[in-house]
Amino acid sequence: MANSNTTQALESLAADIGESVYIEVAKWHLYLSDAHLDKTVAEKVFALIEDQAVSSSAIAKILQDIKVPIGGGKQQISLSELIPSVGQAKLLQIIEDAQQ
Repeated sequence: MANSNTTQALESLAADIGESVYIEVAKWHLYLSDAHLDKTVAEKVFALIEDQAVSSSAIAKILQDIKVPIGGGKQQISLSELIPSVGQAKLLQIIEDAQQ
């Protein structure tokens, strides 16, 4: 049953992230759910929540480590470079809320 609860919590976190956090390119907003990055981010930050280790620096490190292929995979850019500061703050708030 605990595994089912963990799966539900992870899916709920991914949904919240996917609907609220976006990548900004040339003033266009692409939400993480549309970019299929919501589950990736949720899986990485879920460990922080379980370990009670949520911090802005830990979130920044996770976003830095997630590489997003662009130009058909010719280059990769860290997710932290694509999410504006407002979005990163929103992500931190979502994660802190999930931790409680």
